[in-house]
Amino acid sequence: MRVALVASSLLLVASSATAQLNSLARASGKKYFGSATDNPELTDAPYVKQLGNTRDFSQITPGNSMKWFATEPSRGNFTFDGGDVVVNLAKKNKQIVRGHNCVWHSQLAPWVEAGNFDKPTLTSIVKEHCYTLVKHYKGEIWDVVNEPFNDDGTFRETVFFNTTGTSYITTALRAAHAADPGAKLYINDYNIEGLGPKSTGMANLVRQLKKDRVPIDGIGVQGHLIVGQLPTTIRENLQAFADLGVEVAITELDIRMTLPVTPEQLEQQRKDYQTVIAACKAVKKCVGVTVWDWTDKYSWVPGVFAGEGAPCPWDENFVKKPAYYGIVDGWKQ
Repeated sequence: MRVALVASSLLLVASSATAQLNSLARASGKKYFGSATDNPELTDAPYVKQLGNTRDFSQITPGNSMKWFATEPSRGNFTFDGGDVVVNLAKKNKQIVRGHNCVWHSQLAPWVEAGNFDKPTLTSIVKEHCYTLVKHYKGEIWDVVNEPFNDDGTFRETVFFNTTGTSYITTALRAAHAADPGAKLYINDYNIEGLGPKSTGMANLVRQLKKDRVPIDGIGVQGHLIVGQLPTTIRENLQAFADLGVEVAITELDIRMTLPVTPEQLEQQRKDYQTVIAACKAVKKCVGVTVWDWTDKYSWVPGVFAGEGAPCPWDENFVKKPAYYGIVDGWKQ
């Protein structure tokens, strides 16, 4: 009996040591661990091979090819070629797709703002766009509304809010649900990782949507973070969102640092990744984590934040960084 017990313990340790990010997420009761990608990267064969490694990734988010500028460049003219490439790759690998996104003020087709549409017309445009997009990609998870809030918890003044008030959110969610009643529908935003006014704004919105019986299934917590500057209330905030009766997902995780990279920053980054993953693990309704690409080679950060970068779990040469093992330890914690 003792020999059998020792053998089984050794097997458990060995399997834990060799398990990878998605394997560990699933063992922790989560639905997936995934990565964003973008179409230009898909010409890089070694990159694509690792992206299709379902031991690490069982979910993919198209970074740009489902956004409004790409899918409805002129009114009523829908183009799905870029998104189809990513979805077909995911299907080939039996990976989940997270649709991203239906309504966002940024990367918007210019005609939406230039048209100076009145409320009924813009409402109809939002409805048609969301319905058509979600119907084409039926069977997926969706970030239906992206970044509707300011950091103080008030609603962001966009062409949608300025023209329709908050009703565009209801319109988008109802249209997405009509297109695919089985899809999980999320509202997604950044700087809602910890407790604070923006998280409160999100919670109040979701609470009102549920009261009004508007279909809403989840809150997407983006997770664009900075090394050594994580909120201290991530777990508590994820739980507060879950207590609203919705799923929670970490949808765009990366943790950037000031360049050049130092051993000290890499170690802190490892700890920070572990903290985020452990917070998701601790909240039952936190269903999964997506990194905003898996390698520094294709990170968006250096192009947006001058002097910052190296936010991903693998470096530019596809070598695992300490951050990778921080994720492992977070799932094991």
